[in-house]
Amino acid sequence: MIKAIVMHELRLIHTDLKPENILLVSPDYVKVPDYKNSSRSQRDGSYFKRVPKYSSIKVIDFGSTTYERQDQNYIVSTRHYRAPEVILGLGWSYPCDVWSVGCILVELCTGEALFQTHENLEHLAMMEQVLGPLPHHMFKKIDRHAEKYVRRGRLNWPEGAASRDSIRAVLKLPRLQNLIMQHVDHSAGDLIHLLQGLLRYDPTERLPALDALKHPFFMREHLRR
Repeated sequence: MIKAIVMHELRLIHTDLKPENILLVSPDYVKVPDYKNSSRSQRDGSYFKRVPKYSSIKVIDFGSTTYERQDQNYIVSTRHYRAPEVILGLGWSYPCDVWSVGCILVELCTGEALFQTHENLEHLAMMEQVLGPLPHHMFKKIDRHAEKYVRRGRLNWPEGAASRDSIRAVLKLPRLQNLIMQHVDHSAGDLIHLLQGLLRYDPTERLPALDALKHPFFMREHLRR
């Protein structure tokens, strides 16, 4: 989040934040007992997991980074971390990085990408399954290329689904609150509240990076160290 603040203060939008572009500064780690998988691990003799010794990170791959302009309507971000305004052709700015950070935090929590899809309509349907309905005012401004995703003021789902497998892939996703509570023992409430701010559909209502860093989740995690 600090890296996003620095970039945004420089009026830079990374546009491709994802785990592959966030590296640990130090390769050092410590071994801690893997209680969650202890029964399996004891059988093969490896009942430890490696935890980074230092939390310092650096962001890489600035090949798609751009300054803020008025004509930013082209597609950016790797699929799983792409914000809804990008998919709907509504234009994008700094908040698209914030959405990506929210997706990354969920992935760090669960071990899996939040939206595992390669198709736009399915992607939007997954968002609604996890986060609730997309706001109607966003549908009213969509790009002509995205009109096929909307019917009668709502997402054209499941009617427009490519297959039954696609529908099943969407329906199996839990709500954000339930997903986080499956993996977090403490601070679940703070993390959920933070993610709800980072993953707001409307980019004008999404938490700015600086405000997100001041969230109680980060403050309390800092005090625990």
